[in-house]
Order: sequence, then structure tokens, then C-alpha cells
Amino acid sequence: MIIIPAVDIRGGKCVRLLQGKADAETIFSDDPAAMARKWADAGASLIHVIDLDGAFNQSPQNLDEIRQIIDTVDVPIQVGGGIRHMDTIRKYLDLGVRKVIIGTEAIRNPDLVEQAARDFPDAIVVAIDARNGKVAIEGWTETTEVTAIDLARRFEDCGVAGINFTDIQRDGMQTGPSIEQTRRLAEAVTIPVVASGGVSTLKDIENLLPLSAAGVTGIITGKALYSGSLDLKAAIALTAHGI
Repeated sequence: MIIIPAVDIRGGKCVRLLQGKADAETIFSDDPAAMARKWADAGASLIHVIDLDGAFNQSPQNLDEIRQIIDTVDVPIQVGGGIRHMDTIRKYLDLGVRKVIIGTEAIRNPDLVEQAARDFPDAIVVAIDARNGKVAIEGWTETTEVTAIDLARRFEDCGVAGINFTDIQRDGMQTGPSIEQTRRLAEAVTIPVVASGGVSTLKDIENLLPLSAAGVTGIITGKALYSGSLDLKAAIALTAHGI
């Protein structure tokens, strides 16, 4: 299990939102690439980058900032936010992005996910962001009637590289992760699952470690790193030793 620092970009700045709400924003840096470098220098083996403007506007908006991150760090990055078309996926991969995250289109256009997974093996991740167990889309502004588990099962056999699962009600709140929801999702599929939302302490990570047996391979954390409640080096050491 690995720790994956999050770099969320809005208006060219590194920010965090509470529960994905655009009006609940905290700016942590004017230089997203510098933040990515900080996490890479601390030992991160993968960095999670979200173009929030892309998520809200349905197309990539911070390509220059993402290019700067790629040019600045030596570790792979995965990128999501506003990815609706194959040409966007191809553009990101050509830029040097290791994995592309598809969220809304997994609901709107699941054929896109399947085609992308065929064309770009091991490079496509499905983001499943849930509110009360139901999948939310369009930058989390719309909640569907599709359950997280049903959506995950939809892509069981198409070759996606992984699923990023976020409990929206925990995201940015630093109230601890949704252990049982994450466990149920991971046990329902054979696709590797990355947990996200609410992780704020080493104890939270310790509580998630047993889920590796269910197929949870990583933990995304953001606000806790920026606020200082979680030390990245200590978190990485904990997952490495499992203690």
C-alpha cells in the first residue's frame, strides 16, 4: 500500500476544497509544481493531480501547470478533472502523465472508459466519488442513483488500471476515512482500489492497512499534508513496515 499526495489545482494555484465545494476553498500555494516537488522529495512514489477547473468546466484548464509538474518531479503523476474525450486522454499521456483518471464519463459514457482501457493499457483509472453510497459527477455537483459498487462492477473486465474511491462527505474534513465503504467496494471487484477522503492521521492509515488484503493498494491524502496534521515521510514509513 502506498501513500499518494494530492495536488489540486484551481486558477493555477494549489488548493483544497471541503467536500468538493467550490465556495469552501483554501489556497495552500501559488506554485503547484513546487508542492509536487515537496511531496516527491519526501518520498512519494506517485502524485495525484486534479484540475478542479477542468472538473467544474468539463475540459482541461490547467495544462501549463500540469506540464510544469511533470517537468519538475521525477515520480509519475496521475491526472483527473474534466476528461471527457479520447483526444484529451491521449494529450495527457503524450505529455508524460502516467495515468489518466476518468470520473463523470464513467457514468455518462462508459464506452469511453472501455475504449481507453483497450487503447492505453494500465493507464486508465476510474474515479468513483460517492455521497451516501451513490456516485456523484460533474465536479460532485450532481448525485446519481448509481451505487459505487455497481459502477465498479461495470468495469470489472475491461482492463482499467484501478479505481480511486472517495467518500465525498469525508473529503477535506479530516474526520477519518470510510473504512467499511472502502472495504465493501474493494471486496466487490478484483480491480485495485485506492482509498481517498478523510485521512488525517497515522492512526487513520493504520486503520486502512488491513484493507490491503481486500485489494486496497493506496491512500490519497491532501489537506492533512498541507495542514501539517500528517507527515508524509512518517506515513510512507508506516505503510512500508505495516506497523
